[in-house]
Amino acid sequence: MKILVVGDPHGKLGKIKKLDLKEIKMILITGDLGESDSARKFYFGNLERKRKGLPELEETQKLIKEIWDSSYVSSMAVIKYLAKFAPVYTITGNVTSKDAYARTDEKKFGIKLPRLIHDINKTKNTQVVKNQLRIINGLRVGFLEYFLEDSWVKEFKEKDKKIIQKAKKETEKARRVLRKFGKVDVLICHQPPYGILDKVNSSFAPENWNGKHAGSRVILDYIKKYQPEYVFCGHIHEGKGMKKIGKTEIYNVGYEGDYVLVEL
Repeated sequence: MKILVVGDPHGKLGKIKKLDLKEIKMILITGDLGESDSARKFYFGNLERKRKGLPELEETQKLIKEIWDSSYVSSMAVIKYLAKFAPVYTITGNVTSKDAYARTDEKKFGIKLPRLIHDINKTKNTQVVKNQLRIINGLRVGFLEYFLEDSWVKEFKEKDKKIIQKAKKETEKARRVLRKFGKVDVLICHQPPYGILDKVNSSFAPENWNGKHAGSRVILDYIKKYQPEYVFCGHIHEGKGMKKIGKTEIYNVGYEGDYVLVEL
């Protein structure tokens, strides 16, 4: 069975559109479906301003509408193209993905926003899978959505108490989900395991982030214990590549049209 794994598309498929996908039986996506240029520029810009002691820029109704709309349109374009060839399974990443976040922004800014997850799940041949184990064509596939991890909070010296508390809750939840999965053939997750293909080295990230590891210790511990055959992730674009932990092949698949083809 041939499987296509797509790294964080961010609204672009590039090289994938040049592939012959007729023999592909399953498509897996590591999250971050939609375009995120506006969001990245704004939020990373504010992090840098905060680091320099400058006042942060405020979110505006126009900006929030632009971020959500561009992500929605580009996400649906990616999904509809891929779904023509094989069943598509994706997780949520960290960029404008969860419908609950859209509802929060609607109330805050008094605007109507699209429901991406809802509309993807209504699209033929596609599913957003949230923290579930699926048996697909005889394969045990674990889908772990993006979560804010407490090891990230420590690594990047986050001081916001709300973020620290959120990270603790989401980390414990992710640990429970992975423990429930047990042994899988394939794990799809957004962030890489800690210390593996996860080092930040980006021109748009704050200067003090570069050189640090942004991966997950929870995922690393899971891999060491259960040794899935494959782990596919994204998130840290500059970490694209493959490394092994024991018998497990770990792929940071990349982004904007990067992919891995495997046969199982």
